[in-house]
This record gives sequence, structure tokens and C-alpha cells, in this order.
Amino acid sequence: MLDTIAVISTAFGKGALSIVRMSGSEAIEIANKLFKGKNLKKVKSHTVHYGHIYDGQEIIDEVLLSVFKAPKTFTREDIVEISCHGGIFVTNKILELLLLHGARLAQPGEFTKRAYINGRIDLTQAEAVSDIIEARTKSSLRYANRGLRGDIKKLIEGFRSRVLTCIASIEVNIDYPEYDDEQQITNEIIIPILKTLLTQIDDIIKKSEASLIIKEGIKTAIIGKPNVGKSSLLNSLLREDKAIVTNVAGTTRDTVEGMVGVGGVILNLIDTAGIRETSDLVEKIGVEKTKEIINIAELIILVFDYSSKLDKEDLEILNLTKDKVRIIVVNKQDLNKEIDLNQLNDYLLISTFNPSDIDKLESKINEVTNISNITDIDHTYLGNARQIAKLKEAKNHLSTAFDSANANQIIDIVNIDLTLAWKALGEIIGEENPEDLLDEMFSKFCLGK
Repeated sequence: MLDTIAVISTAFGKGALSIVRMSGSEAIEIANKLFKGKNLKKVKSHTVHYGHIYDGQEIIDEVLLSVFKAPKTFTREDIVEISCHGGIFVTNKILELLLLHGARLAQPGEFTKRAYINGRIDLTQAEAVSDIIEARTKSSLRYANRGLRGDIKKLIEGFRSRVLTCIASIEVNIDYPEYDDEQQITNEIIIPILKTLLTQIDDIIKKSEASLIIKEGIKTAIIGKPNVGKSSLLNSLLREDKAIVTNVAGTTRDTVEGMVGVGGVILNLIDTAGIRETSDLVEKIGVEKTKEIINIAELIILVFDYSSKLDKEDLEILNLTKDKVRIIVVNKQDLNKEIDLNQLNDYLLISTFNPSDIDKLESKINEVTNISNITDIDHTYLGNARQIAKLKEAKNHLSTAFDSANANQIIDIVNIDLTLAWKALGEIIGEENPEDLLDEMFSKFCLGK
């Protein structure tokens, strides 16, 4: 971590301004070689300076250059940010000059990785930086900002501290049995403590999984026979013509996807190929893919045709989705009725071309998925799969410890699983994380962050 890194931090392309960013012990010295204005080695930290970037005797651009001196910076290293005109050539030229004078091109997420390694932020705050960039709703942005503020770290550290208190009390008994004034920790004492810890971690997991929905959205599949209006429904929910709509059955042969915000949560919509018996090889593959999507979808919007009778294939679709969270939609209510509605339960009559009907469907989605309850939760909870997996790992160790105590195992055995739980919780905030895990995680960040 002794080298100096540089990268273009703004989006690639033409724009009013671009920012080229450097971090490292030589950042100020490298910038000073190219900058004509004030001597950057003598300026105060957190100041902005007007001048020009030169390549030898040739002016490259008129810039504003910001200097941030360690340790009060994002990376806890010296940082220089050059605000230049947003042309592709001029921005790349400035980056090229920085690299020629000793900087190294930064890897994706390397600025944030340095902030974590240098102790500026913990791992949950580092992940929150990415969450802010990726936020697609007000709720997901609020959650990400709580993570960046350190609320998740405090939550985990508080719970972890309670686990550590148990471990410490047991180890004092084991290592110093001669201390008569120290309470002897027995299974009878530890069982109610473990029971409380399990109740608390269950609550954290439940609310964290709701936070994950806020961040990543709900996988929503639109299912039905060909020509019932699935693609029209997708287009109406998205408010755009994303899927091809024709009167020809089997037009949609592969999945078509889109995202829409409903009640502060993203629905990841998938329009699927209609389920029917077919001899067409391509359509048959699409039908099989639809059946696979049913298994992974978190919400099914099941579409039937108001102007057609239910047949064997319709009943098969009802059976395939019976154990899923679903909304039954009967489309084309403006046509002559042929369907027997007595064969359906809790259906919604709509026409995909009627905006008020789409509003009714969105309200039904709110009701079925409890989106209002999800968005009203305290956002001080974990919200990514890695964090929740580690939380569940900690819970499993606590459960094993509880079972051991109930089986009246020696307290040393109980303490082993308590310690493993404590370590799993530590990995959430970045303690004892292997280097390859960190490389994988930060590689998903954008350049310049």
C-alpha cells in the first residue's frame, strides 16, 4: 500500500467536468510536477487551487486542484483531486501524465479498500459506499446512508460484545478456578443467556432480510399461457414498450426483464414465455425456462384471459404456482366474458391498457408483499447477502452452543461454539477476513471509488 494510485473518478464520456483522483504518499509531489499555480507542497490541507496542467511546455487544461493531506482524508493518505474540463481526450491525457510521473492505475474499489485497510471505515461502511452508488429508491438510499454512518457496525459490535461477555466469564472459570469471588458459569446460567441471544439474532436476521429486499428488489415473474397479455402487462407496469406485443401466440420465446419501483421497493419483473404444449423447439426451451423461473421467483403475477375458458394448461399453471406468493390477474375484462371465475380465488379483474387498473394491481402488490411494512422498518440492519450469511453462521453456532448446554455438555464445549459465533460476527465488520475475499468484494466497485 506504499504506491500512489490514480484514476478518473467521473463517468466516462463528454461532460462539463471530470475529476482525476490520486491517493498515496507521492500524490502531492506528482501533481506538483504537472501543476502551474501555487506550490502544492506548501499549501494547507483541504484547499482548492486554480492553475493549469502542463505537459512539458504545453498547456493541457485549466483546472481546479484540491489537496487533502493525511490522515484526515477518505483513504488516510494524501489525496489530490483534479477538476478539469470533461472532454474524453483531455481527461485521459491528465491521467496519462500522472501515470508517467509515478502513479499507478487504481483497481476498481481501491480507494475504498485503502480506506478500510487504513482503518478509516469498517467493512460494512465500505459496502455501504457501493450501496449508495447503486441505490435505486429513496428507501435503499436511506438504508445505505445508515450503513455508511456506522449504524450496522454499532449493531454488530453491541451484539458481539454480549457474546464476548459470555466467553470471557467461561474462560475465567476455566483458567482461574481458584477465584472464589467469581461467579461459576454453569449450563443452568448460560442457557437463558443463550436463549436471549438467539431471540435477538433471529430478530436481526428477519429485519436484515427485509433490508435486502429494499436493496435488491423482489424477483417477480409474470406467468400465463400465450396471448393472455403478459407482455402488455410488463409494458404497462414499466410505463414503456419493452416487450414485443402482437396477437400471435408464442411471440415471447425468451424472458424479457425490467425494473419498476412500487411503494419504495424495486420489482425485478420477468415476462416469461407462455406455458403451453408446443412442437417449436425454440418456444419449448422458453417454456422450460419459464418453469425454472417459477421456482426462483419471490412473487408470481399469474395472468388469465377474461375472454377464454380455463383449460387443462391453465389448471396446470395454477397447480405449479399454488405454493408461491402470487397475484391472480384476469386480463382483457373489456372483452366478452368466457372464463369461469368460480374456479379462481382472490383474483383481480383488469385491462392492461387502463392506467387505473394498473394502479389497482400495484396496490395489490403492496398488500401481498407487505411492502409498506418493509419500507417502514428501522434501516439499521444488514442488507447484503454476505453479511446475512455470516449472521446466519453465527446463529448456527449459538444454536449448537444452546443444544450442548441443554444436553449438559461440559462448559468448554459450549464455549467453542460461542467463540465461533463471535468470530463469524467479526467477519461481518471486517475482522479476520482473508485477502482473497477482500479482493473479490472490492473488485465489484466502480473505478475511482
